[in-house]
Amino acid sequence: MPPDSRLAIVVNPELPPGLLANTVGAIGIGLGARLAWLGNRPLTDADGRTIDDSSILPVPILAAAPEAIGALMLKAMPRGDDGALVVFPAFSRSLHDYREYEALLPEKHLADETIDGLGLCGPAKWVKSLTGSLRLLR
Repeated sequence: MPPDSRLAIVVNPELPPGLLANTVGAIGIGLGARLAWLGNRPLTDADGRTIDDSSILPVPILAAAPEAIGALMLKAMPRGDDGALVVFPAFSRSLHDYREYEALLPEKHLADETIDGLGLCGPAKWVKSLTGSLRLLR
């Protein structure tokens, strides 16, 4: 793990609970895939039962309106090689095959899209500078 790293997921608090959970889950998977050091370790209990670990960092879920999430996304770009930025645009929810999303995204302007959530992970100073004023999701 790089020293002094931080993680945050920011979502639209107005989403219904199921969509909120889906957005957080999808963003979490994206962060873990981009930065394998966030997890990917087997852990074994005293009885020899092995499980896969979860994140080695705390995962605060923060709340922001879609307009603020979109602005945050633009401020986070471009990110360095030591960071991750995972974005969940609202239009992707209507697609049920990742290949459709992959084909459609190059035609979209993310700055003009509603963004339901995003995840950031990287140097603590970078993440704090982007999310420090946001409140926890309640």
